[in-house]
Amino acid sequence: MIDCQTERPSEFPQVLRVREHTLHADVGAAIGSTDSAPGPHDYFDAALAACKTLTATWYAKKNGIPLERVESHVERDDTQERRGVYVLKVKLAFHGPMTDEQRDKLYAAVANCPIHKLMTTTEVRIDTAPL
Repeated sequence: MIDCQTERPSEFPQVLRVREHTLHADVGAAIGSTDSAPGPHDYFDAALAACKTLTATWYAKKNGIPLERVESHVERDDTQERRGVYVLKVKLAFHGPMTDEQRDKLYAAVANCPIHKLMTTTEVRIDTAPL
């Protein structure tokens, strides 16, 4: 469960609690706040970045691939979001003494990370109700 509430009355910043973790969310100055924390779109995009790197790490450990470090970079193109198109471009770097074949296996694994699948192949239903 994730809980979220307004940090200060009549202001945008929010406090989120995920298990024992505390996160913050805000919106930018263009919307009327101070950009004091990532916004909802940032967290959406970050979920994909984290899932790609965690999937690569998991797959490498499971298959004995000497992956020492992984990086992901996600770039958002939301210019057509209101028309139903939201584009995320992901670039990855795998570091460690791996063969080309091992790198190819990592790329194939991260192409199927759970958040990638959730974002692209799953029907998500959201029910909103009073607390």
